[in-house]
Amino acid sequence: MKQLQYVYTNKNRLLDDIGSIKLWIMNTGATRVLFHIYTTDMDANDVKVITEVIDKELPDAMYVGASANGNIYNGVLSSYSTIISCTLFEDPSTEVRIMQYKLTDDISRSVAESVLRYADEENWVKGIELLTTMRDMSMTKFCNCFHFAKKEVEIFGGGAFGPNINDKYAYVFSKGNEISNNAVVFVFYGGEKMHIKTTYISGWKPLGKAFKVTKSDGFILQELDGRSAYDTYYKYLNIKNDDNFFKNTLEFPFTFDYNGIQILRAPVFSRPDGSLEMTADIEEGTMARLTYGDPWTILESVRMNGQKIADFKPQVIQIFSCAARKEFWGEREAERETLPFQEVASTFGFYTAGEFLRTNGYMNQHNVTLVIAAMREGDPDDNERILIRVENEKFSGQVSMVSRLANFIKAYTDEINRANALLEKVAITDELTQLYNRREIHRRINRKVRDYKAMPFLKRPAVIMMDLDNFKKVNDTFGHHEGDVVLQGFCEVVREILSDNTKDGNCGRWGGEEFMILLYDDDSLLANELAEKIRKRFSEVKFPRSGCHTVSLGVARIKDNESSDALVSRVDSLLYEAKGEGKNRVVSD
Repeated sequence: MKQLQYVYTNKNRLLDDIGSIKLWIMNTGATRVLFHIYTTDMDANDVKVITEVIDKELPDAMYVGASANGNIYNGVLSSYSTIISCTLFEDPSTEVRIMQYKLTDDISRSVAESVLRYADEENWVKGIELLTTMRDMSMTKFCNCFHFAKKEVEIFGGGAFGPNINDKYAYVFSKGNEISNNAVVFVFYGGEKMHIKTTYISGWKPLGKAFKVTKSDGFILQELDGRSAYDTYYKYLNIKNDDNFFKNTLEFPFTFDYNGIQILRAPVFSRPDGSLEMTADIEEGTMARLTYGDPWTILESVRMNGQKIADFKPQVIQIFSCAARKEFWGEREAERETLPFQEVASTFGFYTAGEFLRTNGYMNQHNVTLVIAAMREGDPDDNERILIRVENEKFSGQVSMVSRLANFIKAYTDEINRANALLEKVAITDELTQLYNRREIHRRINRKVRDYKAMPFLKRPAVIMMDLDNFKKVNDTFGHHEGDVVLQGFCEVVREILSDNTKDGNCGRWGGEEFMILLYDDDSLLANELAEKIRKRFSEVKFPRSGCHTVSLGVARIKDNESSDALVSRVDSLLYEAKGEGKNRVVSD
């Protein structure tokens, strides 16, 4: 496999370049020729000239392409509006096929299913590249279909874009098909000796607290924490709902767990009602956080993932990088994360409106991500291992300022989160015993009873109320310090038994020497058994000053249509029945 890269300046220069390509074809014996054409020319004038020349001079050659927010040429951001990459496939077994489909939201699933059928029928397929338009539609249904592709098939690609990121117009094209702003182009790669490896790089880190998606409708994100989704950007980042909203939010996407990985997702439009249009669905209940780009994290990810690509020893590397990454780095610094790959193999690509990659069997649409597809024909060569090197000692201008401010915000946010966590713990914890306080254990009982009434198929919750016997005598005889020691010793017994016997036991101090246990999933006689174990174990503990002590316990399970207050009152009666029968015993309903 051999790759040749050119910039387009005029037709005569292109004819000269085609002449050199013909010589390479003769010398290499290439069996397949594929051009990738990426351009920031939204009138597609350059594209039309280029494709006409290719059709005339190399009629058997294939080509695909897309409009772009910028072009990656030999690993760097090109200053030319149009680049041409020509890949020569030298192995006779290599197969390359192209398909182009119209693509709209209502037919996206059928398009994906057609592609899957073809890939299943053609056993030679090892990889599928896609170039697609994607504005004003959700790509979720489209992506989900590709989960069912054969597990060994790599799928990767990018969304067409334009130089003005606020402009929705973008297009794709391929040999034998029209230039279209509602289409997707597929390139199928395969053959006996074709090898493909993919990976992705993020580097965007969480910023501030997590928000819960409280209302959404497909790809319309309506509310976060019960407030309009737009308010999040305005309140925390002072981003206004104007013509620059998309550009300003692109560098601050949301992150959330999806298909087992962290996905970045940026809004493309803010509606008058404060809802946000995304490029893929986001489900209610999802916990999402704003993110920011951290240059050191990005470059460390480039080094780690780049080394995996380098060890694969590819002959060609294609990069699909989000336009937001170019905006983040700026034109002077953008090559820091792409140029290292040029040291491994010929590297080309474009800056996208969205990136696509199949990971762990799941096809995901990314934002603000760099997707890498590396290819090789035949076995890896025996050359010395290439080590990926990145320069991250210092940054200039905006990147330096943003990264340092973000580090400050993160450190400050972490301190606030730790302080809030401590305050929350203090608010629900009894200081002496470190068990839940009465308010918290009572709140948990109320909630569990409410849940059981709503879902009676759940196991019946149970409560155990406990009171240390003759505890006043301990305080009067040995002092309150010894009383505290006994209380703490009892609580340690309770914690050990709950830990050893159930996953769902909660215990709190009800008051003085009284304690309450809530069992979320009581089965059969578990509550009785736990109560008896606590009674017996505590009676065997000998305190150095005051000796052994006992505890009385009442056990009750929730009855149908019983309130939480009635349950607590009933278990209290059972406890005092145990007291009245001589103490140091368990009385159960």
